[in-house]
Amino acid sequence: MPAAAGRASRQLRWRAATGEKPPAMLAEYTLGKGGSPDFYDISLVDGFNVPMSFGPVGSSCHVISCAADINAKCPSELKVDGGCNNFWKAVDITRECLPELQVPGGCASACGKFGGDTYCCRGQFEHNCPPTNYSRFFKGKCPDAYSYAKDDQTSTFTCPAGTNYQIVLCPARNDLHMDQ
Repeated sequence: MPAAAGRASRQLRWRAATGEKPPAMLAEYTLGKGGSPDFYDISLVDGFNVPMSFGPVGSSCHVISCAADINAKCPSELKVDGGCNNFWKAVDITRECLPELQVPGGCASACGKFGGDTYCCRGQFEHNCPPTNYSRFFKGKCPDAYSYAKDDQTSTFTCPAGTNYQIVLCPARNDLHMDQ
């Protein structure tokens, strides 16, 4: 089931699992104009919460995905407890989470969990930031996705301007080919 379709905002964030805080996988895109192509990517820089696919509809451009269940294999030091998906309520009087609103946690990024120049590609690592064991873990599970801030060589995709896109949360295998 598509979560969003068409040509909408530049960046979409899903943070239901933790109540507006990372970990949150991002679908990012910049729509081209003046003959420039569209750029799109999936980012794990802020961590992982739900599997996602993202790509053009009815185009030969590459559909990207992060369909792995990273939460199941997340290193224990990066695991984030779940939360209550009750952001639809105007006021939470009880402060209790109904069973049907409980959601699993996610897998934090090393930058989000530990901070520091090495993990966040800041300071002396701003221009030369090699992958860490944690970013390699994410990249191994989701080769299409950004796994750390400087991982753009293999993680940014392009398509002609004017292309329509579809984002699918928790994609089934047949959702990874969006040619409708």
